[in-house]
Amino acid sequence: MTTRFADKSVLVTGGGTGIGRAIALAFAREGARVAVAGRTEASLAETVALIEAEGGKAVALVGDVARSGDAARLVRETVAQLGGLDVAVNNAGILGTPAPVADVEEEDWQRLIDTNLTGTWLAMKHQIAELRARGGGAIVNISSNLGTHFRLPGLGAYAVTKAAVATLTRAAARDHIADGVRINLVSPGPVDTTMSTRPGETAADKADRMKAQVPVGRAGAPEEIAAAVLHLASPESAFTVGADLVLDGGVTA
Repeated sequence: MTTRFADKSVLVTGGGTGIGRAIALAFAREGARVAVAGRTEASLAETVALIEAEGGKAVALVGDVARSGDAARLVRETVAQLGGLDVAVNNAGILGTPAPVADVEEEDWQRLIDTNLTGTWLAMKHQIAELRARGGGAIVNISSNLGTHFRLPGLGAYAVTKAAVATLTRAAARDHIADGVRINLVSPGPVDTTMSTRPGETAADKADRMKAQVPVGRAGAPEEIAAAVLHLASPESAFTVGADLVLDGGVTA
């Protein structure tokens, strides 16, 4: 346990699994009180239990950021239960059903837009209002190297939403730095989570695929993404505004 974020309150959306869980744990290990938000109560409880087992402070908040009422409530409950809000990390997102652009079902397109783009906007909208009232803070959004930097067949709809999140982040960063709210973006490539595992793929199969596709020879670890998020949220990055930090092992180099 270190103290870089001692006495800070942090809200992490999509914190029940994968990258979000790693981010929540990393903040707690550096002294933060963490609100872990998401749609699945059981996975959120697991993240909270892991944090508490290491002596950290965390609460689970069930909600869907694609719903304005939920996005606002997550901020209110973070403030009420943790004593404030200093940092928000918007990690909630879905991959959708891979398909060529012309074959994407309208329902799947709308789900991707609602969760990945509208959900990020709604979350930021309510987070910025709270941070602005408090005199400032930091927001880190999680996008992807798919979108602005890279495309893959069958993932066009997902890439569109993530490219939009990147543009939204930069626009918000310019709009709200005068309010003391510093906003940045992390764009991971393939990370060793269930989202990057293909149906029926074994761990060995995935390792071979990553070795062939990623110049560094492997998928990223969730903890490596978390480390970058903490850096952008910390005072060490006080001069970093509207940055898009790509972490993809050299895929888009």
